[in-house]
Amino acid sequence: MKADNEPSFYTYTQSFTVPGSDVKAERRGLIAAGLIEEYGAGVVFRHEQTLAKPKSDRLNLLRATKAHFGHIFMLYSDAGEVDALLASQAAPDIEVVDEYQVTHRVWKVSDSEVITAVQEKMREQRLIIADGHHRYETSLNYRNERRAAAKDQGPAPYDAVMMTLVNMNSPGLVILPTHRVVHGLAAFSVEKFVEDARRLFSVEEVVPTMSASHATAVLRESGKCNTALIAVTASRAFSCIRRNPSERRSFRVLAAAASTGRGPIAQGFTRRSLGAFRGVNPKSGEPELPARHGRGNCTGAKWGQRYVPDDPCRMAQVRDIAFAGEVLPQKSTDFFPKMLDGLTIYAVD
Repeated sequence: MKADNEPSFYTYTQSFTVPGSDVKAERRGLIAAGLIEEYGAGVVFRHEQTLAKPKSDRLNLLRATKAHFGHIFMLYSDAGEVDALLASQAAPDIEVVDEYQVTHRVWKVSDSEVITAVQEKMREQRLIIADGHHRYETSLNYRNERRAAAKDQGPAPYDAVMMTLVNMNSPGLVILPTHRVVHGLAAFSVEKFVEDARRLFSVEEVVPTMSASHATAVLRESGKCNTALIAVTASRAFSCIRRNPSERRSFRVLAAAASTGRGPIAQGFTRRSLGAFRGVNPKSGEPELPARHGRGNCTGAKWGQRYVPDDPCRMAQVRDIAFAGEVLPQKSTDFFPKMLDGLTIYAVD
């Protein structure tokens, strides 16, 4: 590893197979140092809440190393102009395949004209954190800490953080479904669940012993138009499809019990408590059916959000919620694949 002797960006691509399919995709990004902004400045937007413990650990690591090794995955929006400016036919400077068979490639970009053109394109962008909320807020805390110690508000390396910027309109941007296992509810009524869910969803009972691939196919097909989920209890299963596509609250994942706070299931399913409630465990990938999660201590429901690899509404949902100043329930998005730490390093000292 050696330091650059000239200002540089890095083009970063990830070539992969979309899990659960034979679809080949490539996600393109730009690795650069971006200025750290408070959320209130209207430049950087989040879509998740953060927890104190991970930020504390990361802050201690940053204090010790004075360097950023991982990426903050940022989303911007354009018609492909930035990617076009960075396109290259040269061999990559770095190429590696990870344990998920994702091929990571990196190209150094040091052409001053290209750098200036990209900076101009990015200057007025509003950014959404796709992944790395804890890292971003840790970087913000570290910046404030260093500023206070220096008593000098002039520009410094710690005012920026390493970001990988990806066009949210890119066809290579894939969000996998998140499935949740709910357990430990003091009182759970299947009938009350169905009654509450029908306030926002069309609910039909389905065979609880369907295979994982069948459940995924149902979710994929139902999700082409509206948000869909499959809820599984100890002995029954239900397909729930959102009735009104314009109903903004439906991103909270579970019907009116989540928004009204009424009913026996409300204790676990409000938007804010969904992430903190100990009986909710998020899982990514294919849903695990039949309904074994409804047995034993798992007295609630298991459900999966829709998964449509090429459906832009999914990304638009994240975008609209973030720009509105709202947050999704914890672990609602799984941007695939993960970015590989250590490909580039940004030292603040």
